[in-house]
Amino acid sequence: MTRQSQTAADVRRAARDGLKGSTAGLAPGHVQANLIILPERYAKDFRNLCLRNPVACPLLAETKPGETKFPPGVADGIDIRTDVPGYNVVAFLSEFCGQGQPLISVGCSFSFEHALVQAGLVPRHIENNVSACMFHTNVPLMPAGVFGGNTVVSMRPYRAEDVEKVRAITRPYITTHGEPIAWGWDALEKLGISDINKPDQGSAQEIREGEVPVFWACGVTPQLSVMQSPEVKGMVIGHTPGSMVVLDTRVEDVVQ
Repeated sequence: MTRQSQTAADVRRAARDGLKGSTAGLAPGHVQANLIILPERYAKDFRNLCLRNPVACPLLAETKPGETKFPPGVADGIDIRTDVPGYNVVAFLSEFCGQGQPLISVGCSFSFEHALVQAGLVPRHIENNVSACMFHTNVPLMPAGVFGGNTVVSMRPYRAEDVEKVRAITRPYITTHGEPIAWGWDALEKLGISDINKPDQGSAQEIREGEVPVFWACGVTPQLSVMQSPEVKGMVIGHTPGSMVVLDTRVEDVVQ
């Protein structure tokens, strides 16, 4: 089966059967999402974090506490305990049954990469078959209850003359971060990034002559906010950065 013919359900079944690693480029045309499972007492603050920071934390779906599946049509047949290619934080995940903890999904920029590929603007991590890269920035979030912190960004290099086209292509994908928040070499200082070759997560990207770094807000942001909050107690589960929940939702149904 080729990447082009994969459905979201195919990827989820593959994860259940042992698929690990990045979901970039898989099931093109489907929305990919970040995963957070956290104690119910923090759910309102987390929801408000997303509402106050919609570019970095675009809320897609949420379950009732204790459920291990999303609402119908989002990811039919999913078992959140097995159907993601990588998890953070919790061991013995097969024993987790959503005990009073809602499942929350947040949009991911992998969702718009198929549009970039179709325009001949293939993201470098797909071209080179490496993990996407992410950087922690000094850009503060609007705080919400026990959550705060700074924005995480993903980076894709493009030729300077292609940046406006890249912006236009990704702009409609508001629920999966939309257009970039910064670009160009001067953006590193603005974002507080000291070394473009040393991402905080993922693989360093090859940047060729004439190219500049282009930065998008990243859905790792809310996960990092949860992990860094000194107020949060109890079990918290997230996806491994780059190993996303692939939803049945089509990207054309969420563009604006």
